[in-house]
Amino acid sequence: MESSPDIGNLQAILLVGGQGTRLRPLTLGTPKPLLPTAGVPFLAHQLARAKAFGVERIVFATSYRASMFTEAFGDGSSFGLRLEYMTEETPLGTGGAIRNAAQALTCGPDDPVLVLNGDILSGHDIRAQVALHMSRGAAVTLHLTEVEDPSRFGCVPTDPDGRVTAFLEKTPYPVTNRINAGCYVFRRSVIDTIPENQVVSVERETFPGLIAAGELVLGYIDTAYWLDVGTPTAYIKGSRDLVLGRLHSPAMPGPCGEHLALPDSIVSPDAKVSGGSVVGHGAIVESGATVTGSILLDNCVIGPGATVVDSVVGPGARVEGGAVLSDVVVGDGAVVGSGNELLAGARLWPGVVLPESAVRFSSDV
Repeated sequence: MESSPDIGNLQAILLVGGQGTRLRPLTLGTPKPLLPTAGVPFLAHQLARAKAFGVERIVFATSYRASMFTEAFGDGSSFGLRLEYMTEETPLGTGGAIRNAAQALTCGPDDPVLVLNGDILSGHDIRAQVALHMSRGAAVTLHLTEVEDPSRFGCVPTDPDGRVTAFLEKTPYPVTNRINAGCYVFRRSVIDTIPENQVVSVERETFPGLIAAGELVLGYIDTAYWLDVGTPTAYIKGSRDLVLGRLHSPAMPGPCGEHLALPDSIVSPDAKVSGGSVVGHGAIVESGATVTGSILLDNCVIGPGATVVDSVVGPGARVEGGAVLSDVVVGDGAVVGSGNELLAGARLWPGVVLPESAVRFSSDV
């Protein structure tokens, strides 16, 4: 059997410049990749997995609230990584961000460079993707996964040899259920062909251009766990799946199980917390409360007899006794008075106080 190419000293670029507008109000003060997910910042899971697959050095491509990434991860030594930070003064798109961040790479022109999107949870085999790329001498190798509704994503057909034949971004009539999963391996010299200091989309410009020019663009097909965490529902699902052990992460701060209670949290003995829920630092779940499949962020309080299902309760927020939340986002410091019932995607913005009531809400408040 042919041995896999050596991928030691692998360098990576991590795209974390987006504002995460679909996750508001959670992202009003915190970039999406830093939102607590299964007890740690979302990116901690990506960094730990990258290290486990042989990555040694990562360049963050930052834009929105860039300084917060440095504050969160520093030089990367706690992950056994070397981290660098490159900031775009104005957003440059995915291709422009990769080109800008590449200035901090130290690898040679023929070396592979891993590019990760900062809003993806994936269980795919990064080492195998890089090995395929190197063994075939590809310009770019894309991680492809299969989904039920490919029309929502970039649709990527391949020939029998794995060569990408087209890149159909969000077409309403997909020819395959294989989509762009947001993890790429570039030959370093290919990154240098992306125009500098310009807004460029790899999905709409770089990849189609390489295919048209006859360059070898490969698809690495892997059907392991994959999730784009761009919406509140997906964000909650990702955290829940990590806590339940459906996706392994070396960054988990505690054992997998029905819930994860972080240090200094308090869960009443007769409260029911299950379904992969997280109880954040200093958070309190009082007597008779039921919390299912939810994220309770630091120092929030779930009052006696309250019900929280598939929801996020922000830092310092309060859900008073008897209130009901289902598929809801409660912003920082907001208060849901007793008797309120928030349903079907309602979002309570930071600092808002809903007085005691018997009203159902199913929209932004």
